[in-house]
Amino acid sequence: MSIYDYTVKNRNGEDVSISNYKGKVLIIVNTATGCGFTPQYEGLENLYKKYHDAGLEILDFPCNQFGSQAPGTDDEIHEFCQFKYNTSFDQFSKIEVNGENESPIYTFIKNEVKEDIIEGMKNKMAMKAIEKISSTCKKDGDIKWNFTKFLVDKEGNVVARYSPTFKPEDMEEKIKELI
Repeated sequence: MSIYDYTVKNRNGEDVSISNYKGKVLIIVNTATGCGFTPQYEGLENLYKKYHDAGLEILDFPCNQFGSQAPGTDDEIHEFCQFKYNTSFDQFSKIEVNGENESPIYTFIKNEVKEDIIEGMKNKMAMKAIEKISSTCKKDGDIKWNFTKFLVDKEGNVVARYSPTFKPEDMEEKIKELI
């Protein structure tokens, strides 16, 4: 299987094949609108605006599994993101990223890269604390919290997995390499 074999639901409930993104660099991220990391939407949107024409796509998957921090309908989440952060990248229907009902695309990408890139002792300590309160993080490779970011190259290979504490703008050099 490749990442391009998966289909997901857009926020209107319609099927979208990941194969539509062949030849693009992807950031796949699980998000939440009521999280301490929610301001990362701004960094994601800045990357999108800067590199979209060069082949970057961001696939935003709202997820309510971590502290119930993504309440509301898909439309309410979308409206919040557009109003507060002026997001213009693709946002999909709310999903689960861990556990019995996790989205198959997340099962795939988590198996491709199991460990987050975490920079700095402060961030490592923060992620240890987050992992302890994350009720859905039960096994190796599980998503620990909102705003875990996966970077996928133009051939569909998952090349990196960044922790929630890793700011989107700090991914820029790697994105430039892949584009």
